[in-house]
Amino acid sequence: MIRGLLHGIKRFWSRRVLTHRPSCHRKRGGFMGRAGVDLFIEDGAYTTLSSAVVILVVLTLLFSSTAAIWSMSRAGDTQVAADSGALAGANVVSSYHTAATVVDASILSLGLAGFATIGTGLVAILIPGAEPVAGNMVDTGIEIIKTRNKFAKSASEGLQKIETALPYLIAARATQAVSAQDTDSVTYTGTALAVPRTSESDFVALEGSEISTDAIKDASEDLERAAEELQKASEETAKAKERAWLADCGGSDKGSVGSCSCMWERAKSLTDLSGVQNPHYASSVTWEPQVALDRAKDYYHWRLTNEKPHGSSVEMRAESAARKAFYTYASAEVDRAYITENGDRVSSYIPLLPRNSDEVRATELYTDAVWPTSVNDDKAYLHYGTTCPNYKKGTPSGFASVADYDGQDKCSKCHFGVSSLGAVAAPSTSIENGFEYHFDKFKDALEGYVECRNKELELERQTEDETDRASNAFDQAIKALSGERPRIAPPGRNGVVAFAVSGAISSPDELNSSFNTAVRLGDRGAISAAVLAPDEATAQNNVLSRFFSTLKERSGGVAGVLDGVMDVWGRLLVGYGDIQGSADELMDEMIKGLGGGSGALGSIASWLGDTVSASVAALGLEPCDLRLRKPVLTDSANVIKSPGSDIAGLSQAQDKLRSIPLGVTDPKALCEALEYQVERTISGTVFTLAEIPLPGGGSIPLTVDVATLVGALGGGS
Repeated sequence: MIRGLLHGIKRFWSRRVLTHRPSCHRKRGGFMGRAGVDLFIEDGAYTTLSSAVVILVVLTLLFSSTAAIWSMSRAGDTQVAADSGALAGANVVSSYHTAATVVDASILSLGLAGFATIGTGLVAILIPGAEPVAGNMVDTGIEIIKTRNKFAKSASEGLQKIETALPYLIAARATQAVSAQDTDSVTYTGTALAVPRTSESDFVALEGSEISTDAIKDASEDLERAAEELQKASEETAKAKERAWLADCGGSDKGSVGSCSCMWERAKSLTDLSGVQNPHYASSVTWEPQVALDRAKDYYHWRLTNEKPHGSSVEMRAESAARKAFYTYASAEVDRAYITENGDRVSSYIPLLPRNSDEVRATELYTDAVWPTSVNDDKAYLHYGTTCPNYKKGTPSGFASVADYDGQDKCSKCHFGVSSLGAVAAPSTSIENGFEYHFDKFKDALEGYVECRNKELELERQTEDETDRASNAFDQAIKALSGERPRIAPPGRNGVVAFAVSGAISSPDELNSSFNTAVRLGDRGAISAAVLAPDEATAQNNVLSRFFSTLKERSGGVAGVLDGVMDVWGRLLVGYGDIQGSADELMDEMIKGLGGGSGALGSIASWLGDTVSASVAALGLEPCDLRLRKPVLTDSANVIKSPGSDIAGLSQAQDKLRSIPLGVTDPKALCEALEYQVERTISGTVFTLAEIPLPGGGSIPLTVDVATLVGALGGGS
């Protein structure tokens, strides 16, 4: 089209300009004098010749500008190729950083999941009803820790191997990106160099982080035995306590008097003690033995204070005197009774009140000289009191004990003697209607309770010791998680510098004409650089939750380690950004989910729950930065001058650029041309970064796509 336009202009020129003649009435000299101006201006307007010249000038500028634009475009395309290589190389570092972060999050969260399960299992050992699952929880937690140990070891080896190959992988990915810019007429060659080339990552936290659970296993087994023995002892104590409660307070407070005999019912029937002095307890759980002892004290005090003869006969007055003596003795003895528990041991003293004459002879009732005597017909007799008719008729002879007159003739009127005292408690201790009958049953039951309770206290101390040992083993083991996290500082952490070159090229025929000469560009080169910048717009949980979701699917619902704790691990994993807060919250929920215990075991369980929770809280794990890093272009001088750079300066970078052989596609050869040594230590397209062992054999591999490292974790994520 352009050539046709030029041909038309030439024909126009020959017709309108070269054949032009002036008017016949003009002189020849006049024509010649104005020929220069008239060629361009005629009667105040531009001539055809002037228009043609303008067109020629415009066309010349057009073709020259087009050639210039084409030249600059070819040079700019080389810069685009360099930028693409820089971004591609930095993307390898970004992908590795993401992979390493996911691995670290998986290892730490897996360890915390194991300890959360172990700690909850230890507490469950001490909670009645939860024992069947407690041992399994501890064993499961230990298996999780073992899985975590194997995972950490394989991950450390895998991460270090990838870092060794990272400079090569960066160069290879950049070379691929630069070559992707090729066109039919232009070939681009280039690569990218990691700055710095060496790693400063620290994987000691993974290499030496194997956690031993042997002490926890031994302590949990001992704790389980101690808790089982304590539970049995507590049950025996509860039964003994219930027997004592039945003797004291086993009757219903809504039933009629006599419907169920016990100390409470007898005191209610035989006295007018208030409800405060004679309380009723519907259950042995809320009742304490001291209640019965206090009831007995109030009962005998009331009986002593309110004792009166049931009639005016001598026999009635003698029986009342015997009862008063018995109640005086019983009040004094019961007042000396006690039941004490100082936390280490229970001790008690409950007197044995005489139930017959033989038992009276073993008490002070038999030996105390408190009974009046008199001499009648030259013979001494013992009386219940001075109001006895025979005492009044005889000669008073002082006071004596029933022991002094045991076996001798009794007063013919009051018949007072050791049998009189023995007869007071005999009926009430042999039938349910007697207070002493139930008080005696309480005394026997209390003795059994004290024995059981002391055994329980001894086993409680042993269980506390075993609990303390288990707590210490747990605390020592979990401290392995409180160390420094692995430091991720791979090659290329300060950025990458990309180099790209293209060969000589001439402008296409379409741009060449009579108005310009063909343009030929020599070899061109460009330098670019990229660094990683945090991506604030990315939610921190997306990568980890997606990784765990896929991992759970790949486990295939495996029973055992991963089946019961997947939710625990997953919750900790996706909460890795604030791992300490997530661990504290989860530990608290798991322990509270067991429910509260009661009695000695409940108190110990509560203490242990607080202790293991405190051990988790004491880890003091810092919040983690889970922002994704994305590559961004930057001034190449910033990267070249960064610490650890192998490039001395921009001038050296330009020299390196000129040394790139055009058309080479081998990343290693390109790096060698740039005097930058790299090693390909990973072969194949997929590399297994780490493996998560499964119970019963097998494992879940976490793999990396070596070809592009796009998506970071492949098969395992």
